Order: sequence, then C-alpha cells, then structure tokens
Amino acid sequence: MLLLSLLLKAALLRLVNSYHPFYNGFYYNHVMNDDDNGHEKVFDFNGVRLVVETSKDPIYSFSTANVTLPCHYHHEPESEAKHKIRIKWSKLRDDYTKEQDVLVAIGKTYMAFGDFQGRAHLHRTGQREATLLISDVRLQDDGKYRCEVIDGLEDASDVVELRLRGIVFPYQPPRGQYSLNFHEAERVCQEQGALIATFHQLFQAWSEGLDWCNAGWLADGTVHYPIRLPRKPCGGVHLAPGIRSYGPRHRHLHRFDVFCFSSILRGEVFYLDHPTRMKLEEAKQACQDAGAEIAKVGHLYSAWKFHGLDRCDAGWLADGSVRYPIAKPRANCGPAEPGVRSFGFPRKGRFGVFCYKDR
Repeated sequence: MLLLSLLLKAALLRLVNSYHPFYNGFYYNHVMNDDDNGHEKVFDFNGVRLVVETSKDPIYSFSTANVTLPCHYHHEPESEAKHKIRIKWSKLRDDYTKEQDVLVAIGKTYMAFGDFQGRAHLHRTGQREATLLISDVRLQDDGKYRCEVIDGLEDASDVVELRLRGIVFPYQPPRGQYSLNFHEAERVCQEQGALIATFHQLFQAWSEGLDWCNAGWLADGTVHYPIRLPRKPCGGVHLAPGIRSYGPRHRHLHRFDVFCFSSILRGEVFYLDHPTRMKLEEAKQACQDAGAEIAKVGHLYSAWKFHGLDRCDAGWLADGSVRYPIAKPRANCGPAEPGVRSFGFPRKGRFGVFCYKDR
C-alpha cells in the first residue's frame, strides 16, 4: 500500500511538471486532494511545509502616504530554502475572480507592474521577509493583497487588507435622481476626484453615521443604501437600522445614484468670493487666477472631513453644483448636524467658489 501511494504521488508530480493548469507569473502547483470535509489536503514535498504569514488585522493608510504590507515566511520543520525563493504580490479584485499583478521577485531582482511601477518595492530588513512597500498611495490601492512565496514546487500564500481612511458621499448628477448606470456611476465618481465606493467603505460610513434614503451603486455592481433611522419611505419603520440591499443589478440597463469614496487630500481647499459674486465660468477663472482649479465634490467632502473646513457661504464646484461645508452647526447654516449642504445645480445665480490647490 505504501509503495502504491508513492507511485501515485510520483505520477502526479510528473503531471505537475508536464501540464500547467494556470499561469500567474511562475509555473508551479501543489499536489492536492480533498479530505472528507471538502477542504484541500496538501502533500508536502520532502516532509517540509512552507508557511506564509501576513497581518491578520487590516493595515490603515491614506492617499499620498507610504504604506508597508508585512509578509514573512518560514518552513515547518525549520530548514533552509533549497531553491532561489520567488515572491509574488497580487491585488485581489472586488469580485475575487481575477488578480492584478503588483510585483514579482526572484532573489534580489524584482519587477513591479502597471500602476505600481515605481511605487511598489520589496522591503527586506531581515531573512525570510517578503514585505511590500507602496509609496504615494492612491485611492485605487484600497483592497486585499496576496503575498505568495514559491520555493521550488512548494508554494504558500496569505492575504492582507489595505484600507484607506476616507469619506463616502452619495452623488446625483445634474440630470437628477436614479439616472446612472454602473459604468456612468464609475465615471462620475472619478470626475469628482473620487472612486466608486466598496461595500466595506459604505458599511464603515454607515457605522460613523451616514443615513441616506436613495439607493446607489457600489464597486461590485450591487446597489445599497444606508439607514440609521428607520422610516416609512426607506424600507419601513419596523426594519432595524442597517444597509438596505437591492443586490446585483444589470450594469447597463438599471439606473441608480452612486456612492463615491475620497481620501485625505494632498492639497488644500479654500473659498473665494467677489463683491458681486460669480457665475460658474467666472468662478472657474477666479480659481485659475489664484493659481488653483475649481474644487470637485470629492475635494470638498475630504476637506470638510479631514481638515474641518467650515464655511457658511455657498460656492460653485466643478460639476456645476453649489454647496457649502459645515463642521460646527449654527443658526442660519442649515440643519443641526455637521455636513456638506447642497443647493443642487442652479442654472442661474451668482455665488462664491471653492478652489483646490495641489501641493
């Protein structure tokens, strides 16, 4: 029986070497079978198991910062690597069906890919370390990352999550409520200096107090809305507070609002006024004359959230809307709660303007 088992493993090993079921930058595979519980059972070559470990807790950062995603590996029982160690970092997509290559390394040589070129580096301060350093963090860097280590035919991996500190805000375009399909929703968030929010980001915003009765797209193509105070028009008074869900929707045919996500700004938002106020085109020119650009909606929300921007004067924004941020509620400045107030998209009227200047 033992001889039969060894012959079977040898046959599987030849199969691994002759057929590559998938390619992820390196050719390799485990010899696997299923145990009685339906879980993968791995036969360790030479009785040695490769173990990869990352942080079990999310790593928090913000846009424009540098962040370190820890990853270490070892063998059980303890032994030295018999081959040149290969390392691969990948970013998991929201739908978990594909991966984006971040960096691959063999020995001391490594290469970063795509948007990570020039920003992703291996950080090795000790032996058996495969830590990833990302510089100039961007909004799209938020998400889960897989650290994969390959030693000959042995491979192992673990996942670490990078979460950006930011703010989620609901958005409707000038043409009104429920007018965006999924692809349009992605685009309008980008136009406002933001990205379409993930479910985790919406949940975090709800836990911090976001209450909004209009349904909006999220990054995975599902539609939700956050309710803190149950009421009849928002799912009924008998439902508990939470995230209401419409589930996945057709990305071309169905239309909703959208929830966008923005993080801490590199620059600053400031208010400009004029004795006679300004029309939209005049407001854009005033920002340019000040060495800046007219602010986007994401800029204003970020400045309000992270820099305490407080101004009880309405101002133009780049999308043609008129808004103002209130950090300290007071009389004649809207509701009793802090927030960004909106006058919508006035076709006529003269206002001040919020400008954004990068640093």
